[in-house]
Parts: sequence; C-alpha cells; structure tokens
Amino acid sequence: MLLALDSSTRHLGLALYHDERGVLAEWSWEAGDFHTRALAPMIQTLLAQVGVSVAEVQALGVALGPGSFTGLRSGLALAKGLAYARGIPLVGVPTLDVVAAGVPLDPERHLAATLLAGRGRLAVAWYRPAAPDEPSTAGGWVRVQGPQVLTAEQLAHAIRQPTLVAGELRPEDRARLRRRWKKVRLLSPAFCVRRPALLAELAWARWQQGQVDDPADLSPIYLHTGTPIPG
Repeated sequence: MLLALDSSTRHLGLALYHDERGVLAEWSWEAGDFHTRALAPMIQTLLAQVGVSVAEVQALGVALGPGSFTGLRSGLALAKGLAYARGIPLVGVPTLDVVAAGVPLDPERHLAATLLAGRGRLAVAWYRPAAPDEPSTAGGWVRVQGPQVLTAEQLAHAIRQPTLVAGELRPEDRARLRRRWKKVRLLSPAFCVRRPALLAELAWARWQQGQVDDPADLSPIYLHTGTPIPG
C-alpha cells in the first residue's frame, strides 16, 4: 500500500493506493498557505476513513515540484519523516508529470503542462506522445523539455504545432492562449486539476521498478534554482 502526497501549490492532494484494489482514497482541496497545518491531520483522517493504519503503509510517493517553496518544503519534510520513521521506500515524482498523466493522450498533439509560478508567470514542461513500445514519463506522454518559467504570452508564442495545454492557469492566461486557437487546445478546468491518485499510480510504478529515492538526497524542484527535472 502506498500513500501519496502533493503540496506543490495551494491545491493539496492525498491518495492511498493498493496494488490489487487500486485507489482506496483520494482527497484534493484548496488549502491556501496552510500546508504545514493541514497535511498531517488530513493524512490521519484519510487513513481512518478507510480503516487503514499507518503501519500498513508500505511506501510513500511525494510530488517534487516545481511549486511553492513553503508547500514543497513542508510536504517533502513530512514524507521524509514518515519514510525514516517507518523505514519504507520514498519515491519522488515531478509535479508536472502528475499534470501530464491526467491528460488524455492525443497522438496528433503535443502537451504543455503548467503550474502557477507567481508574479504572473507559469512553470511549463513540454511532452510528446510516446511511440509504440516506448517507455512513457506520464500516462503515455514523454517529457521532452522543462520545467521553464514563461508568461502566458511567451507560452503562446512558443507553441508552433498543435498542442494541448493543461494545468493551473489564471483566467487571463486562458484568454491569452485562446487567441492561438488554431494551435492551442485548452483543456477544461476539471481536466486540469492534479489528481493525487495519478501521483500515487506513478509512484507505485516507479517503486515496483526499483526507482526509489534516498530521503537524504531527495530535494524539491525550485524554479529559482533552475534545477532540471529528474528523468
């Protein structure tokens, strides 16, 4: 059983994943700036709701960002603490991979996954459809570039082929991107919410493949550092 947590932005998420039963629980909510206050009690409540004890959790998945400095620090610190205390594996997943995993595959289009980065900017990672028998990064998509920091205007100009755009966007960002309607297809807000169950599924797959992380070395992806997304 794997517990996944995403505190990348003000939109928090938790999910509990079982190898045979699939998604046992999934919570997603707007928590504002109260990551530290919200996460630990919500984990306890989620486990209690489905009658699972923390001792039954065999692995942890955590979103690595990019995102909020405070949110990522709080979420990763909690995940590391649980991993150390329980002696269980920890798997970090780039947050934009979680966004991409929730987008239905379109073999005719590329994908730009986005997160709000503050000061009117966006964090953007670019994906293409996976070729037959090619390992995918997220739900059939292969990451080809990112993350990078762009304004909506810069993102619109960077799109030169049919592209899906999904993830966090302000209303004015959507309005700007709609002007590129011949190249851009904006997914509805319901398809743009990061699903913690997808984070759990990605982390589960990587855990089963032996792709676990050393908690001592695992770090968030902060935009201001220019740190590349791990493969």
